[in-house]
Amino acid sequence: MPGGELLYPSPQHQPATPPQQAHPTIITTATSELLEDETWVWSQIKAEARRDAESEPALASYLYSTILSHSSLERSLSFHLGNKLCSSTLLSTLLYDLFLNSFSTDSDLRSATVADLRAVRARDPACVSYSHCLLNYKGFLACQAHRVAHKLWIESRRPLALALHSRIADVFAVDIHPAAKIGKGILFDHATGVVVGETAVIGNNVSILHHVTLGGTGKSGGDRHPKISDGVLIGAGATILGNIKIGEGAKIGAGSVVLIDVPARTTAVGNPARLVGGKEKPSRHEDVPGESMDHTSFISEWSDYII
Repeated sequence: MPGGELLYPSPQHQPATPPQQAHPTIITTATSELLEDETWVWSQIKAEARRDAESEPALASYLYSTILSHSSLERSLSFHLGNKLCSSTLLSTLLYDLFLNSFSTDSDLRSATVADLRAVRARDPACVSYSHCLLNYKGFLACQAHRVAHKLWIESRRPLALALHSRIADVFAVDIHPAAKIGKGILFDHATGVVVGETAVIGNNVSILHHVTLGGTGKSGGDRHPKISDGVLIGAGATILGNIKIGEGAKIGAGSVVLIDVPARTTAVGNPARLVGGKEKPSRHEDVPGESMDHTSFISEWSDYII
């Protein structure tokens, strides 16, 4: 291998044998479509890695060990996360086994990973390729690691879930409690400083920018964190507190502080947040802001902001 000793554990390292299934796997139409989508995305990632290795030889060893030497997306992702999150006491080989066993035995996790890759590639103009997202987007990586931590949490392996949560926060500066529920097609754009509380729920096709807080309002226990519906866009620095609902396709402006429910297809802006168009007849939009990433179309209607 060029470039001296490889600083990563061997990608040939195998996970512990997963438990035997009680029934044979039934290949459904949905399963077939998932496998086809995974295969296509993985082929794109490998093609991009080969191109980048040829154009930038300094990255050849890195791209080989993280992508090109692996037979599947889940193996590559597990290897990469294991190396990112390991420490002197939480070994990369242990994490590789943990991640690979989770991804390889749970089709929902793999489906979410592919949906997240597609979301980042489609919504972020700074994302130049699927491999760029897989290797370098800490919001994507933190989300995939969280999915495994959440799986551990619901399987009552909570000490390990909390240990993984701590490493995710240390390495990626993204603090998502392992009990929080997150859907598919998620974009954590930049992601630094994102905080998601224990009882928070995030739906599908949601986009969240950096320094967003989905938090509680005190020290009372129970269901105390926001519920974010499908297709929501939350701008940078927004704070959403309490067991409140952000309706489907709503938009939360950057820097807003939201303490009460926001209706579907409306825009909330300011501190304290108020609805564009007023509380009685708020303006409604037809697009899905979590997918369109439209942050500013409301400004002319909301204010007389002029430079």
